Amino acid sequence: MGLFSKDIKTFDDLFVHALQDIYYAENQITKALPKMIEKATDPQLKQGFETHLRETEGQIKRLERVFQMHGQEPKQVDCPAIDGIIKEANEIAGDVDDKNVLDAALIAAAQAVEHYEITRYGTLIAWAKQLGRSDCAAVLAETLAEEKATDEKLTTMAETKVNSNAELETA
Repeated sequence: MGLFSKDIKTFDDLFVHALQDIYYAENQITKALPKMIEKATDPQLKQGFETHLRETEGQIKRLERVFQMHGQEPKQVDCPAIDGIIKEANEIAGDVDDKNVLDAALIAAAQAVEHYEITRYGTLIAWAKQLGRSDCAAVLAETLAEEKATDEKLTTMAETKVNSNAELETA
């Protein structure tokens, strides 16, 4: 089902489709994070990925709650955007031999995922409010706050240590 599928006739249908999209994305992320944990060599980065995996599992449960609150069964629709981001991350990580450069690449890949999620959750919150579902918006806002916090932690890690370590390796 594409974004402008014939199954989307109303604004509510669009909201539900976006929920299904991010539900798929979060489930794909739980499959990708263990590989990133395995590849990460910086202990702080590895721990950050482990923490985010647990958070993502909680975010999936939160999405299931939003589906139920909205009278829908949790369902996934393919999300080519997240599939592409994860595929690119795997390809880049597979091409990097130097562990410090690899950690920098993993942070960049993780931030691409976070930025995608931030845009999706921001849109879902706005649409939920427009639909009069401030209850759903409040639950989605919890996840948005976590995604933004994860992005900030990744930025701090990159800027204070990982990127400079990577640069030293190639200098």
